[in-house]
Amino acid sequence: MTQSNIKLKIYFTDFFNVDKSELENYGAFNISLINDLPLFVDPFLLFNSENSQYKSLHESMIKYIGFLKYKILAKEGKFSNNEIKAWFMFNEVQQNWLGYSCVGNRGRGLNRAFANTLIDSFINNSSDFKENDITQGLHPEKLCLIKDGTGKDSVSDLTVNLIKKFLLEYTQTFAEKYISEDKLKEFTVEKVEFNYDTETWQAKKYILPKFEEEYVLLTPKNILTKDESWINKKEMIGDFSNICSSISNVELRAKLEKYVNDILPENYNAQEWGKAVKQTIEKFPEFIDYFIKMKEIDGKEAHIRSDLKIRETQEIFIGLVSNLVEALYHYTNFYQQSYDTLKDTYQRIIFLKDIIENKDEFKLSYQNKLIKKESDLQLLLRLIWFVRPSYVDNDIKIDLNTLDYENSRSSKGKMLVEFKLANNKKLKQSLKNQIKKYGKENLKSIKVIIYSSFPEYDKVKRILRELNLKVGKNIVLINAIPE
Repeated sequence: MTQSNIKLKIYFTDFFNVDKSELENYGAFNISLINDLPLFVDPFLLFNSENSQYKSLHESMIKYIGFLKYKILAKEGKFSNNEIKAWFMFNEVQQNWLGYSCVGNRGRGLNRAFANTLIDSFINNSSDFKENDITQGLHPEKLCLIKDGTGKDSVSDLTVNLIKKFLLEYTQTFAEKYISEDKLKEFTVEKVEFNYDTETWQAKKYILPKFEEEYVLLTPKNILTKDESWINKKEMIGDFSNICSSISNVELRAKLEKYVNDILPENYNAQEWGKAVKQTIEKFPEFIDYFIKMKEIDGKEAHIRSDLKIRETQEIFIGLVSNLVEALYHYTNFYQQSYDTLKDTYQRIIFLKDIIENKDEFKLSYQNKLIKKESDLQLLLRLIWFVRPSYVDNDIKIDLNTLDYENSRSSKGKMLVEFKLANNKKLKQSLKNQIKKYGKENLKSIKVIIYSSFPEYDKVKRILRELNLKVGKNIVLINAIPE
């Protein structure tokens, strides 16, 4: 099969033959159908929006959480298994291809542990979620600020599930106008709309884009963000002192400052400070309302920050990926190369190494610090590695715990590829663990280490010497030093 009759497929517009400008004008994010992209819906962007429909969506979320609170207090937290499953547990809406899945688009969703945490939160502190004269409104994120076991994944999963009807209608409207009928299908979707009279979730039917017998959901860019929601636990703990100093309630401010100082050990470190702050907030949960008030006051910044994060995400995971894929496609045999043997996979990596080392745009992204985390780099390379030309065998199995990729075409032929950033503080330990688990001369494992400065290069060489490892077929170094 020649290159001329191969169509490279990565994004929604590729798989459904949609003009990118049409999706851009519609306001939807061009998701990848190879792997989740690290974005999520931030409920604060709904709350603080000038769009009346978004505000209505936020109000509907608050209504449902209010229903859960009422049931928890009325039943004193005692529910049957069926009630837990019906009211508290939601699958991840994986069809939007957004989130934190390391591989593919499958996450955990809101399971029994989330239900138990939510119930415990309301039982032990029923004031956690009620109207007050401090904040401008109620926020679902508040449920995830005190108790462990609920984080940004939980906020995202809850938000997407509670606005799923809107996302389904949003996608259906676009699909019926811009996507050919042969790529659409009528799907019956569970848990779309809650009936407060019968206290049950109802299913509905929609005409949606079909991908591998499953539907696909589009999401507006202006309700998405990356890394952390605007109201988040990390900032609440990190900015504790500043928030305390802004609290108008003098008595509460004094109690907070005294309590945290009383439980802090002498010569405390950052970890001990964070632990003390967390205990203080658990003792005085009203502090959370003042934190939320501060975030509401700075609400415009939430939209500015999210817009920046979306543009950066597009620049890396769409723009940069697309350019690197095109370069690999046109100037190498990367997508014609098999990867079920050491020789084949090594050759694929050498093609990739050449493009990264000699393509200025990749180095510019490092220079501009757009690629900030190892997880971003791993995702970028995963998207490139698993692009779907028509002739590539996609029988891929991936070990989530240890390696980035486990490419398998048969039970006898497996290749393991692991990508690492040289600035990873745990690089030596990671390599050491891999040696311990697979052996130094594991002929089915290749470790690719990317460095972006001369000190990083020196660090890598030192680590390899200390572990008695050599650059070769099993360890490949890639130079990403900006010129």
